[in-house]
Amino acid sequence: MSYLYPLVALVGALGILNLAFTFGVVRRLREHTDLLSQRNRAQGSGPKVMLDVGEKVEAFDAVTVDGAALSQADLATGTTLVGVFAYGCSSCDERLPAFLELARGFLGGKDQVFAVVVGDPENVAEKRDKLLPVARVVTEEYGGAVTAALGVKGYPAFALLNSDGAVTAAGTLMEDLNLMPSRAA
Repeated sequence: MSYLYPLVALVGALGILNLAFTFGVVRRLREHTDLLSQRNRAQGSGPKVMLDVGEKVEAFDAVTVDGAALSQADLATGTTLVGVFAYGCSSCDERLPAFLELARGFLGGKDQVFAVVVGDPENVAEKRDKLLPVARVVTEEYGGAVTAALGVKGYPAFALLNSDGAVTAAGTLMEDLNLMPSRAA
């Protein structure tokens, strides 16, 4: 029986040592996660979802929901904010309010904001209707001409285009656009 007290003490000491090591590992994992987050913010939010910075939008012809003709040349009229959203995309639903807020105050107004809603026509009405007051909106099926011209590979996709129709910033988060306060009213 006298051997139980040292055994319990040894198990207790091992438990405390294990707890100390666990706290150390957790601390190092948090530091590692912070470093990765900083690097990802510096390099963009993640995988390429559309054209890279410097690439130009390819030629396309489309008709907006309002019935106006729209082409690649129409996007080369100053800094243009672009947002591409898809039906059934939960990330699109989460990021739509931030896009709408930015679009409402974007320099040049509705003429400098372009949105594409991708999916079956009967399913995209809700997103389309939210975007109409602040953007020129095109709806199309998956694999349509506009998303192909923008090089969209994932949703949501956001970009800023310059007056030459070239991408100056792109990503899946509004923060990826690196907007300065002077660009938005």
